[in-house]
Amino acid sequence: TLLDLYLKGSGGLEILAALKEEGPSRRVVMLTVSDAPEDLMAAIRAGADGYLLKDTEPEELLERVRGALEGRTVISDALTAALAGALRDDVRGERRDVRDLTDRELAVLRCVAGGQSKKVIARNLSITEGTVKVHLKSLMKKIAAGNRTQAALWARNHGFENGRLMGNGHIGAA
Repeated sequence: TLLDLYLKGSGGLEILAALKEEGPSRRVVMLTVSDAPEDLMAAIRAGADGYLLKDTEPEELLERVRGALEGRTVISDALTAALAGALRDDVRGERRDVRDLTDRELAVLRCVAGGQSKKVIARNLSITEGTVKVHLKSLMKKIAAGNRTQAALWARNHGFENGRLMGNGHIGAA
């Protein structure tokens, strides 16, 4: 399956997660204009089997898609340095634990992992939307998420299920 990272109405990462949940062996390659390292890493972390730029020559695109179907992870050559840099940054990063988040950040993260909007989070936690934004910004920095979708996927990948913490409570590199 070829999937764009940025789609009207819903994000490509959300669709990617749903496709992988539906069929874990399904091969999904992101085809996008974004060469941002954080987008590449978010897609790979979410289960993408490849990440190709839309300006890839047609012959090369076909070859890369075939490679993905054969089980290889395919990434545009222009992004290999970005991938290596992002991986080095991850290795240098400290392991984070739920205890690194404040109680309120943890509550907001639970809500985000449960798919709640800022408005619903504010209402459920009896705080303003502005306060939700402040907590989101802080917790996303702590977990190195670039946006709410990445934070939700990250939370789910690190022990949050349906807005509840499961498992050993570690959030971050294992």
